[in-house]
Amino acid sequence: MSDALEDIVTKELGPLGLELFEIHSRGTRSRPVLDVRIERMDGEKVTVDDCARASRAIESKLDEGGIVAERYVLEVSSPGIERPLRNARDFRRFVGRDAVVTADPVQDAPELNGKEVRIAGVEDDDGTEMVMLEDAAGTTLRVPLAAIRKARLAFNWKR
Repeated sequence: MSDALEDIVTKELGPLGLELFEIHSRGTRSRPVLDVRIERMDGEKVTVDDCARASRAIESKLDEGGIVAERYVLEVSSPGIERPLRNARDFRRFVGRDAVVTADPVQDAPELNGKEVRIAGVEDDDGTEMVMLEDAAGTTLRVPLAAIRKARLAFNWKR
């Protein structure tokens, strides 16, 4: 994805109180499909109206030409209910929520290989960000953020 496209999207979202979560391109060169995922800066859930406002703002800049093909498809959405968790900020934001985590084995913690856990917090341990995860037995696991290979929120149908 071009830095110019990402810059345009980021600049257009900021005044709307929105931020770019990720952007992907697929489709063909003559008719690309731009998949833009957004979040609200206030941490609230993304609404359909947020997506519509973002889409209008982004389209107006893309239609000026030069960044994407003349014919393109723009899809704007939230990261979803099972959104990826990519950094300490994401883990802090979703403390108390269930997540599916895959992490490298670390001392004093079992291997997490797609295991569902509850996010208990994030701590700084002498410059190393440690994610606190609570397993089904109620044991808190301290996992360095750098050891987490993949994580996403888990939607729990039982609640």
